[in-house]
Amino acid sequence: MAHREAHRTSHIGWLRAAVLGANDGLISTSSLIVGVGSANTAKGPVLLAGFAGLVAGALSMAAGEYVSVSSQADTEHADLARERRELETAPAAEHEELAGIYRARGLTPDLADQVAKALASHDVLAAHARDELGITEISQARPLQAAFASAAAFAAGASPPVLLVVLLPLARVSLSVAGVSLALLLGLGALAAHLGGAPLWRGALRVGFWGAVAMGITSLVGRLFGTAV
Repeated sequence: MAHREAHRTSHIGWLRAAVLGANDGLISTSSLIVGVGSANTAKGPVLLAGFAGLVAGALSMAAGEYVSVSSQADTEHADLARERRELETAPAAEHEELAGIYRARGLTPDLADQVAKALASHDVLAAHARDELGITEISQARPLQAAFASAAAFAAGASPPVLLVVLLPLARVSLSVAGVSLALLLGLGALAAHLGGAPLWRGALRVGFWGAVAMGITSLVGRLFGTAV
């Protein structure tokens, strides 16, 4: 019977983008609503600011992730193309390079040579990509996946504070958004820590602290601006 293990590294491709997007969506939109709410006595501008922040933030996250991860993908493709050319023009030197990697990891010279030959006979480019360049299926850049994950996560994180503006009277919006957002941030931080195998309290406090700081400073700016106006 085949034995398959589930490793947390399989989450890396989408987890980073999803957690970043949800955190950013929740913190930035909540801070925006709290800040604008502190400076306004009407509900319309607060709702408009929250909805605009949701749409603009989701598109910005998608574009930023796509450009960033595409740059990584371009680098990987260039390295693989160079490695492919070297394998075609200098196969003996590339074999010795791969065997040297295995010797450095503790294999005897004869065994390292045998392993290099065996892996090369199966897929020589994959062997060099994995052991020389550090490119694996798990870590390989996927721009579209990162872009969609970031946009969807941002929108999911930004939606609760916007819905609170729709459902609650303006007098209760700021405190409600701050409280609900802080609770969600603690839960999101704990979830990310759980998926990554880290202590739950550390992830929760880390996210919650910076979310509270962002909302507090933005609220102060909104009050000062509203008073000045």
